[in-house]
Amino acid sequence: MGEDSLTPKGKKTRENILAAARTIFAHDGYVAMRMGDVAVEAGLSMGALYRYFQNKEDLFANLIANVHEDLYQAATAESDFATEPYQALLEANRGYLGCYYQNRDLMRALFEAVTVDQRDRDIWWQMRERHIDRYVYALKKVHGITKVGKVQVRRVVESMVSMVEQSAYCWYAHEELQQTTVPLDEAAQIVTQVWHQAIFGQNS
Repeated sequence: MGEDSLTPKGKKTRENILAAARTIFAHDGYVAMRMGDVAVEAGLSMGALYRYFQNKEDLFANLIANVHEDLYQAATAESDFATEPYQALLEANRGYLGCYYQNRDLMRALFEAVTVDQRDRDIWWQMRERHIDRYVYALKKVHGITKVGKVQVRRVVESMVSMVEQSAYCWYAHEELQQTTVPLDEAAQIVTQVWHQAIFGQNS
C-alpha cells in the first residue's frame, strides 16, 4: 500500500510497522527475520501487516531506502570543497560514519540482504553510485581532476567509497569483533587522510 494513499491513521500504522521491522531486522538479521515476529512487535495481525507490505523483501526495501537517504544527506559538508577540500572531505566522512554508526544493526542486515535479494542489491548499488557520482562531479567541476596519475578519477573514487563503506562495516556493523572501539572522529580522520592523499597527493 502506497504511503500517499493512506489516511493519517494508516500512515501512523505504517510507521509503527517500519519501527517494529527495524527492531526485528536489527536483532535477527535479514535471513532469519520472520514477518510474524514483526506483526507481534507491531501489535498487528498478519492480515493487517500484509495490507501494508507484501513480504519481507518489500518491507526491508522500504526501511533501508530511508536509511540510505539519511546516509547521503549526512555525507554533505558545509566547508567549501574548492578552498578546503580536506576539511570538506573530513566533514562528509564524519557525517557518513556517524549515520552509519546509528544504523549499524540495520546495515549489518543489509549486507545479508544484498546476497540473497536482487531488489535490495539494486538499492545498495544505486546509493553507492550516487555517492560516487557526487564526488566525481565535484572533482571535475571544482578542481578539474579527471585522472589521478593515469587512472580515471571515477575508478579512484570507487575505491575510496568502497574503503569508507567497508571500514564502517568492519568497525561498526561488527563492532563486537574489534579489540578496541574506533571512535568516530578518529575513523573520519583515518579515511579522510587516505582519501585526500589518493586524490590530491597525485595532483598537487
